[in-house]
Amino acid sequence: MDDLGIPPEQVLAELRALRENDADWRGGRTFSLVYHAGDELAALARDAYATYFAENALSPLAFPSLRRLESEVLRMSAALFHGATAAGSLTSGGSESILMAVKTARDHGRAVRGISAPEMVLPATAHPAFLKAAHYFGVALRIVPVDAGFRADVRAARELLSEATVLVVGSAPGYPHGVVDPIAELAALAHERGALFHTDACLGGFLLPFARELGAPVPDFDFRVPGVTSLSADLHKYGFAAKGASVVLYRDRELRRHQFFTASEWPGGLYGSPTMTGTRPGGAIAAAWAVLRHLGRRGYLELARGILDTSRRLREGIASIPGLRILGEPVASVFAFASDSLDVYALGDAMDARGWHLDRQQLPPALHLMVTPAHAPVAERFLADLAECASGLARGEPAPPGSAAMYGMIGAVPERGQVGNFILEFMDELYPS
Repeated sequence: MDDLGIPPEQVLAELRALRENDADWRGGRTFSLVYHAGDELAALARDAYATYFAENALSPLAFPSLRRLESEVLRMSAALFHGATAAGSLTSGGSESILMAVKTARDHGRAVRGISAPEMVLPATAHPAFLKAAHYFGVALRIVPVDAGFRADVRAARELLSEATVLVVGSAPGYPHGVVDPIAELAALAHERGALFHTDACLGGFLLPFARELGAPVPDFDFRVPGVTSLSADLHKYGFAAKGASVVLYRDRELRRHQFFTASEWPGGLYGSPTMTGTRPGGAIAAAWAVLRHLGRRGYLELARGILDTSRRLREGIASIPGLRILGEPVASVFAFASDSLDVYALGDAMDARGWHLDRQQLPPALHLMVTPAHAPVAERFLADLAECASGLARGEPAPPGSAAMYGMIGAVPERGQVGNFILEFMDELYPS
C-alpha cells in the first residue's frame, strides 16, 4: 500500500495491463469459467450491477427494491422450472446453492424424521460442492457408481439408501460429461424412503428448458418430477447474468424454512439470514433481473439455438478426427472427449500452445468443452487445430511441455489420499499469502 495513494487513471491502467496475459474468453479461446453472450448483453449486466453497486441485500427492509428484484427473479425462475408453489433464494453461485440444499435436507431430516447421523446419496459425477457440503455439515456420503453412459446407476442407488438418507442427488446435466442422470427414477427412490431429492441444474438450468423446446432430448428434471423437492440453477452460467448469481428453489415455503438461520439473543439486535452469506451484493441481484427481463423467453431460445448448433458441429467434428471419441450422450452444450490411442493430456498441451484452453478430466482421462455463443465464430478454427495436433501426436511428434506429465503421474498413484495431499500442497503454493 502506497503512503500517498495512486491516481485513479493509473490504477485502472495497471488493472488493464494485468489482464493482458489472462485467458481470451472474449475470443472463444476458453471452454469454461466464463459464459459470454456478446458485449451488448454484458454491458447491460455491468450497468445494472453498477446501479446497485453499494446496496446490500442483507437488509430487505432498508432496500425494498432489492427484495422486489429478488422476488421477481425467483418467480421467473420457478415458472421456468414448473414450480407453481416453489420458493427459494438467490445465492452467490452454484456452490452456495448446493450448500443450502444440503443444509436444508440435513435440518429437515433432523426436525421431521429425527435423524441424527444423516447420509446423502449422490452419483460419482456429482459436483464437488456436494462433497464440500457433506464435509461442512457433517453428512455422510454414499457414492453411486455410474453406468457405461456416465449416468447414475439406479439399482446401485437403491442399495445405498437407508433410513438415515436425508438427500438423494441427480445432475441435469453433470458437468464432466453433459449427460442427465435418471432424475425421475432417483427421485422416486428418495420419495419411497421419505428423503428429499435435489436436482443440480446449476450448469444447465437456464439452457435445458429452451433446448428441449428446440427438440433436444432433454428428459424431465425439474418440479414436474413428483419426487424433486429442490433444484439449483446458476444465473451467471447460461442465464448470462453477472457473477455471482444462482437460485436455489424448494417445492414449497415450508421446506425452505429449514434453510434459514436466526439468532434471537444477540445484543446487536434480532438477526435472520436466508443463505450462507451475510452481506449480499445488490449488484448481482439487479444484473440477474435485468438480463432475464431483457432476454425473455424468445431471447433465451435464440441463444440456445446457436449454442446447440455450435455444440453439434463441435461434437461431430471431434468424432470425425481419428482416435477421438465423445464420452456418453451429452444432451446440450457440455461434453468431453477421450482417446484409446492418443495421450489426451498431451493433446491438451498441444492445444494450449495454440492458444486454446481445455479443461482436463480424469477417470477416464478426457478433455472437456463448455460451449457458449462466443465459440460459434471459432468452431472451425478449433477443429482444424485439434485435427492437426492429434495427427502430429499420432505421428510421434512430441507435445509441448504442460500438464500431461502431472496428470499422468497423478493417474498412476494408487492411493487417492496422496492425490488430495498433492492438491493441498499445490493450493498452498498457488496462494502464498
